[in-house]
Amino acid sequence: MRKYAAEFIGTFSLVLFGCGSAVIAGNMAVGPAGVGLLGISIAFGFAVVAMAYAIGGISGCHINPAVTIGVLTAGKMEVKDAIGYIIAQCFGAILGAGVLYLIVVGQPAYTMPEWGLGANGWGEGYLGEYNTLSAFIIEAVMTFLFIFVILATTSKFGNSTMAGLAIGVTLMLIHLVTIPVTGTSVNPARSLGPAVFSSGKAMAQLWLFFVAPIFGAIIAALVWRFGFDKGK
Repeated sequence: MRKYAAEFIGTFSLVLFGCGSAVIAGNMAVGPAGVGLLGISIAFGFAVVAMAYAIGGISGCHINPAVTIGVLTAGKMEVKDAIGYIIAQCFGAILGAGVLYLIVVGQPAYTMPEWGLGANGWGEGYLGEYNTLSAFIIEAVMTFLFIFVILATTSKFGNSTMAGLAIGVTLMLIHLVTIPVTGTSVNPARSLGPAVFSSGKAMAQLWLFFVAPIFGAIIAALVWRFGFDKGK
């Protein structure tokens, strides 16, 4: 149970810090230009770094169902643990979004937008208004790269003491490129939390943020397992 609790807390923190930076600090009302795209990207990346060093020794710090499915596909965990991890991650993300909601509704002028609480999306009315194909491709490809980095840095070929930093920096880079397209998911739980509270288009489009990251994660795990990790 300790592993599942760690995943719950880690995913809760990722959503609260990451989505919170976008919703609370990301707009011009809080300063000369808010924290902006760079600040939001750093928040997500550093949240992973912090949790990697906090709970990495307990659960491996997946805090992402796509990571768990990738690790499972790579043959590095059991199915029963993967199920427990994913359930804990989803509930942690929902609670993180719930706490964020309780904070932002304390602002008198706040109204829930179509994609509220940092929800992911695409199409007309969402950031760069990219189409479905663009959204799917970028989520799948970026998740592939993210999982590949995770599997490589935590393997016998990587530097385990620097793995948390490398993974967090990778997530930051992914956000820098992907935010204008989908708001950046590469994490089904991170997408689920805000969508539960904002509903509307965020919930209707949630399927892509499960399918594309999981697809990218499975491909990355297979490439790593049979292309780089053979013979282990």
